[in-house]
Amino acid sequence: MARWWNIFGAAGNRNDKVMLVTDRGDNYTPWNGNLYKSDIVRSAIRPKVKAIGKLTPVHIREGTDGLKVNPELYIKRLLEEPNPYCSGQMFMERMITQLEMTCNAFALIYRDSDGIPLQLYQIIASNVEAIREEGKEIMLRFMLPRGKVLTVAYADVIHLRSDYNDHDIFGTSRSDALKSVMEIINSSDQSVVNAVKRSSVIKWILKFKSSLKKDDRDMQVKEFVDSYLDASKEGGAAYSDPRYDLEQVKTDTYVPATPQQEKAVQRIYSFFGTNDKIVQSRYTEDEWNAYFEAEIEPCAMQAAGEFTRKLFSPRERGHGNKIVFDSMDLSFASMATKLSLMQMVDRGALTANEWRRVLNLPPLEGGDQIVRRLDTAPVQSTAK
Repeated sequence: MARWWNIFGAAGNRNDKVMLVTDRGDNYTPWNGNLYKSDIVRSAIRPKVKAIGKLTPVHIREGTDGLKVNPELYIKRLLEEPNPYCSGQMFMERMITQLEMTCNAFALIYRDSDGIPLQLYQIIASNVEAIREEGKEIMLRFMLPRGKVLTVAYADVIHLRSDYNDHDIFGTSRSDALKSVMEIINSSDQSVVNAVKRSSVIKWILKFKSSLKKDDRDMQVKEFVDSYLDASKEGGAAYSDPRYDLEQVKTDTYVPATPQQEKAVQRIYSFFGTNDKIVQSRYTEDEWNAYFEAEIEPCAMQAAGEFTRKLFSPRERGHGNKIVFDSMDLSFASMATKLSLMQMVDRGALTANEWRRVLNLPPLEGGDQIVRRLDTAPVQSTAK
């Protein structure tokens, strides 16, 4: 493993790069540029991150001898436990979080001397540079935290990307597109916080009927506070002062309405392809299916294709080896839909354990056996 972290420097074109971390400190006064620091952005991407984490990666081999599921034990272990630090679910959640934040997610494939993939490690970098030299394979140079540099072949990196537009390798960052709307939300939040602070401090306004010097005004205000707002003073009577009128400050008077903020939040939700019901888990079965097809399924297809082409050689792919992400979990479905799947068990399309999984029930011994009702046997064609 150490050899991967000791590869420093490589000659090549240094202009082909992408910046991944946009938090520049004081360069952005109203908004610091880091999308992940926004609670609205996190809530917008969380349903997608969690949903893809629930997908199960499976090794499939389609050959002349039929379909085999997880035929190689080392691939199954790799997908279940990519590295000693996380499970397959947490690995994919972190990859999708990086993908949603920077439009690029990278994972290093650590192979043995025979080229067999053994482990996968997410690469969190502030800068990624593509190095291309004529007649050589593409290399990626990562600027890691604490100033470390990692240079590896692009063939050894699982690379997921979104907003794939103006660059042939990297996805386009979303920070510029969201900068204006994030500044609106940040300004609205600050105005509300300041208003609440002011309203919790200012209880009364003294409107003087004549012009006074600042020292005289301050003295009158102090006298009013000492006379009427001191909790230690007893008695329920007070006198009116003709020098000023009193106005009580109400809390809601100084808290501005935030219709612009609400519209900005909806813009962010639309940008990430979600809505209030998805974020707050108030969706119906049809609403979740629409969200799944629009956001989850395309990302799962991209991940399946990238895992397949990076974990298997062209020869292995030619023999039918591929990675697919199983979306069998139907916990969002209604009970009527789950019960209707019983017909799939009768017809041999599902096993009893697969159906029990949908119902959140534990598997049964012998429940992985395909069964079929006698009246649903395959139709035999006879030659005439």
